[in-house]
Formats: sequence, C-alpha cells, structure tokens
Amino acid sequence: MWLRLRQICLVAEKLAPVVDDLEAVFDIEVCFNDPGIVRFGLENALLPIGNQLLEVVAPIEENTAGGRYLEKRGGDGGYMFITQCDDHAPRRRRVAELGIRLVNEFERHGFQNMQLHPKDTGGTFFEIDCQTNGLEPGGPWEPAGENWQRCRRTDVVDAIVAGEIQTPDPDRLAARWSEIAEIPLHDVDGVPTIPFENADLRFVLPTDGRPEGLGGIDLRAVDADRARSAAGERGCLGADGVIHICGTRIRLVD
Repeated sequence: MWLRLRQICLVAEKLAPVVDDLEAVFDIEVCFNDPGIVRFGLENALLPIGNQLLEVVAPIEENTAGGRYLEKRGGDGGYMFITQCDDHAPRRRRVAELGIRLVNEFERHGFQNMQLHPKDTGGTFFEIDCQTNGLEPGGPWEPAGENWQRCRRTDVVDAIVAGEIQTPDPDRLAARWSEIAEIPLHDVDGVPTIPFENADLRFVLPTDGRPEGLGGIDLRAVDADRARSAAGERGCLGADGVIHICGTRIRLVD
C-alpha cells in the first residue's frame, strides 16, 4: 500500500490576499473554487503545484470550524495534511482499530474521503482519501474540479516535498501519525520524520510562539531566485530566506 501527499490546506481570515500572494510569489494560479464548501461556512481556492494541490480556505460565516481553528492557532496558518491512498478499505479499518473518530466522510464521483478528528490524531487535520478512477500522481482529484491539470504552472515551483508540524512533544506525535499511516518513522538529523511516498512530514518543537499545528511546508524550486525576489517585493521574505505566507513558513529546496 502506498500513501502520498496530494494536498495541503491553509486557513486564512481573508481568502483573496493570501491567494494574491501565492500567485504572485510562485507564479501559480487558481484551478477551482469549490461551491460545495459553503455548507461549512467557508470559501476556498485550489492552486496546483505540480501534481499536488495547495488549498486556502477562509470563513464567510461566524462560528465555523475554520474560524475556531484560526482562533486556536492565533491567526492564519496550516490547516490540513491531505493524503491519497491506493486502497481505502484497509485504511478505514486501521483508523477504526485505533479508535479514531471521523470529522467527515463521503464518497462521490469515484472519490472516497476520510477526515480524521484532530483530537484523536493531534497536530493538525489528517485526511486519507482515494480517487478510485485515477491513481496516477497527475490523475483526477475530485476536490480540485474537472481538468485541474490545465492550470499547472511549474516555472517557479513544481512540487510540495515536505510538511512540518510543530508540537511540544515531537516524538510522541510523530509516533501517533506513524501508527495511523503505517509508515515507519525515520530520524533525519534528530528530527522524527515520516517518509510518505512523495513527501516527508517532519515533527519539530515550536519556535514561533504559536501552538501545535501545521507550521511549514517545503516546495521544490525551479527558480528560487524569482520566488524570493517576488516575496521580497511583497514583504513576505524573512532574513533567513524563508517565505512567510498565510502564517506558514514556506521553504524552497532543490
């Protein structure tokens, strides 16, 4: 069985400014706005990065799950780590065996969804999905709408290669996620890391004064200088070369 990172979701107080920054800095574009998530009191935008998706959601009503998460984390930030598997049934059995509750589940158009409760997983929302009518890396992905591939632009970045969850107890949380994903933990320079098929997930101590959550992502750069120049012009570039958008540390790697 394989499990790959297919989508990262960020949550923002306001959608448009974050989307503007992402498009300008990384030369990517929106492929889909899902009208269905209005039932959760949210609006969203999805932007392809290679064969993966970067999603931004923002509340449009009071008292939404997204709004409560913004309050909990003290502002914009990482929200969901969304994976794709090749067979949903054994993944569902594993989650049931571990006694993990589900926040949401559905099946439509060949897409099987399973969103795990963060109180049972820790860290952030962990989602395990399956697209039964297309398992290839660049294949269909129901949340991104039809023909999302037409919006792929890879002149600046072309993949999401890592996520970073900050937590007061990295070893404990990493072990929990490893147990759920059924992927052995690796120690990478002292950092507990889960090697998904196409991306790593690191577990680190908080250094920004913010509580536990998805604090950063790594993007594979095709033209890092162009991204950093654009980020500098928009006031998104840190002195260490890390780009900060939507309360998220975005590192560029080769």
